[in-house]
Amino acid sequence: MSELENRLTICFASVFPALTEEEIRSASAESIGVWDSLSSVTLAAVIQEEFNLEIDPEVLPNLDSFQAFRAYLQGAVVALDGKEA
Repeated sequence: MSELENRLTICFASVFPALTEEEIRSASAESIGVWDSLSSVTLAAVIQEEFNLEIDPEVLPNLDSFQAFRAYLQGAVVALDGKEA
């Protein structure tokens, strides 16, 4: 697992502490019964803090799974790297 995935897993575990690491990696709003709008906002806040970035509020409804957050963060890291180059 990459560093990004490890850090993202920790973020998810802080919001959904009952999930195993395997469950987190396959987590989605559909598969996790306790994932609601408050969980989404909390998760976004935790991830923003961990990765020191701001998630566009218009994108948040589309970030409904571990994989979606991972893809978003991979894009954000690439964009940040591009700006610094």
